[in-house]
Amino acid sequence: MASEAANGSLANEKAPETVGVGRYVEMEQDGDSSTVKSRLSGLLWHGGSAYDAWFSCASNQVAQVLLTLPYSFSQLGMVSGILFQLFYGLMGSWTAYLISILYVEYRTRKEREKKADFRNHVIQWFEVLDGLLGKHWRNVGLAFNCTFLLFGSVIQLIACASNIYYINDKLDKRTWTYIFGACCATTVFIPSFHNYRIWSFLGLVMTTYTAWYLAIASLIHGQVDGVKHSGPTKMVLYFTGATNILYTFGGHAVTVEIMHAMWRPQKFKAIYLLATLYVLTLTLPSAASVYWAFGDELLTHSNALALLPRTAFRDAAVVLMLVHQFITFGFACTPLYFVWEKLVGLHDCRSLCKRAAARLPVVVPIWFLAIIFPFFGPINSAVGSLLVSFTVYIIPALAHMITFRSATARENAVEPPPRLVGRWTGTYIINTFVVAWVLVVGFGFGGWASMTNFVRQIDTFGLFTKCYQCPPPPLPPGAPLPFPGGLSNITMPFGGGAGGHPPAAAPAPAHSLHHHRHHSHGL
Repeated sequence: MASEAANGSLANEKAPETVGVGRYVEMEQDGDSSTVKSRLSGLLWHGGSAYDAWFSCASNQVAQVLLTLPYSFSQLGMVSGILFQLFYGLMGSWTAYLISILYVEYRTRKEREKKADFRNHVIQWFEVLDGLLGKHWRNVGLAFNCTFLLFGSVIQLIACASNIYYINDKLDKRTWTYIFGACCATTVFIPSFHNYRIWSFLGLVMTTYTAWYLAIASLIHGQVDGVKHSGPTKMVLYFTGATNILYTFGGHAVTVEIMHAMWRPQKFKAIYLLATLYVLTLTLPSAASVYWAFGDELLTHSNALALLPRTAFRDAAVVLMLVHQFITFGFACTPLYFVWEKLVGLHDCRSLCKRAAARLPVVVPIWFLAIIFPFFGPINSAVGSLLVSFTVYIIPALAHMITFRSATARENAVEPPPRLVGRWTGTYIINTFVVAWVLVVGFGFGGWASMTNFVRQIDTFGLFTKCYQCPPPPLPPGAPLPFPGGLSNITMPFGGGAGGHPPAAAPAPAHSLHHHRHHSHGL
């Protein structure tokens, strides 16, 4: 009975009007005249269906991580790489389900009290935690979520610069970061997730093409001469790769915002799982194929596109990923825009231009951090272990257990757990396992490994590096080879002779310098 009454409180979502996510979204009532403009707007702009949510989840999940998963396979080995993708994909779907349950519970309680009107307010994760568990949970959730989304946006800018460099190396990656930072700042004009309909669809089409390009191009290329598949060889590499996959399936820091943009949020429960299943059809074949073809060479190429020969198909993949990374930047930044708007008191402002102007300060620190830490693969692992582990896995599981710890809360729950997972007992067992596993393996071992690797990148390349993992400039005709004497100004990532130089480095032939590019730069 309680569940039926609660579901009734969301009955108004079944009406054809949109969920209000700001006054700039016009309500569409029954009987309104249909014009070409309104139809076109509905087709491309006003999205709130379950299909829109599925496209948003799938598009947001795969993103630039698609290009770093072969790098993770080289650290983990083929078997562990596949198993971790399946395992973390399932675990991520479970915690997304928990977040959706907590959202519906929070919204229903507020609507029962008739003290809240969410038509002009976007509900966010920290508000759900505040309403269900209090201000301390709100503060913790806000800190982790905002930091994760901040660095998630940073990663998109780094990925943009890394990708465009492979079709236009006339500018260094740092300069490309400046350019794409300005381009991505235009996302301040996209009001909310309700307005990502066409972008989500196009984003998924783009990553689908890129994933199958990576798989097919690697198979056609075949294995390189003397290919080796040594992984796993070191614990630090193994757990670094594992946390990158943890990050891959931890893209639901925006789950609440996507749900709120739906006309029927209660239909979200299985959407993330279905999105994950589709994403696995992209990530598994592409990562396995690239690793099969190039093996250990991926240890020094965190972006898989760097190893494939330049063709029209590769250039198309680069361009499509650039557009998709712009979209994903908007996905990661939009919740930050909402938080900032609420802080400065402009969340319900009628003027989109005023809101856009107010949002610009959010982009500046993202831009700055992308220039400081341009480490494409390692930063994914660091964010996965230190931020995603709590934001996406530990906090939702703990919040669900504490919210429903009393018998009264369980009896009045809007969405009780299904029989398939063992009702409340099974849910508590699964949640306990998730918290323990992610805390020990993801945050503990993963944090140690990813930060060790991250610090190594800083020691090797330095902060504000102009062109991370770029090939050395071509030598003029007749110039002496840089080895071994030319090593005096290069900081190497391993011990050895004085200054960290490798002992007894032998001169390398010129063609080897060109072919191996930046292999000497470590991970």
